[in-house]
Amino acid sequence: MADDSMYRWADYYDWTSDGLDGDRSYYSDLAMNAGGPVLELGCGTGRCTLAIARHGVPVVGVDRQPEMLQKAKEKAEATELDGFCRWVEADMSQLHLNERFNLIIIPYRSFLHLLTVREQIAALRGIHRHLEKDGMFAMNILVPHPHQLVEEEDSYLYRGSYAVPGFGETVEVYDAIRFDHYHQQGVVSRYYERFDRTGRSIERLKTGFSFRYIYPVELDHLLQLAGFEVVHRYGGFRREPFGPHSSELIIEARKKKGTEPAEKGGLG
Repeated sequence: MADDSMYRWADYYDWTSDGLDGDRSYYSDLAMNAGGPVLELGCGTGRCTLAIARHGVPVVGVDRQPEMLQKAKEKAEATELDGFCRWVEADMSQLHLNERFNLIIIPYRSFLHLLTVREQIAALRGIHRHLEKDGMFAMNILVPHPHQLVEEEDSYLYRGSYAVPGFGETVEVYDAIRFDHYHQQGVVSRYYERFDRTGRSIERLKTGFSFRYIYPVELDHLLQLAGFEVVHRYGGFRREPFGPHSSELIIEARKKKGTEPAEKGGLG
């Protein structure tokens, strides 16, 4: 059984990471309204990037994992969308593209892979620099609820069974999670098991990833420090109101008029 970062296994990620209900349509609508160019950070294998490109909107996908970008490129070429896409290998907390965008997005909770406040502020300031004056920044994050964190800690969680396209095979996914609540961080051990059409196990992988959960009020402060103001806050991708029982937070933000990001200092 191999033990590795989940994001090095681009095929398994692509087979099993089908996003959140309505997220592709939501981000595609934003992109069509913005008219491009669009910057997607943490683009992975291009699930949302290619959905935007299908509408003829030019989009740049950024990810720090080369295996994910290679898979995204292959999918773009196979669907003849490569003319609308450009791929950049970079860390979203160290963004230097020397261009500006009408829309910048971070779908699928990818912002949570930044493990410190310092990295989060650096990413938001970079987004501010790369955003047009009247541009829009949008992203979604998981809303942490204490009872759910307690229930999931040290549990072995079944995440679903997924078909492998064209092979008649399936992949089952399980997670085991450990938390460091002082730093608001979680470490996930993700287990993939692949079965052939007869149900015989043909491969098992132990992979993993880390994340830092963020509370909604905390995110407001981070955005303000980086020079943003939130213009919309939703609890779902059909623009449902955000409330105390929401499991997802979707924000749309713009640059504060006449302001620049706060100076560095006092960051964890």
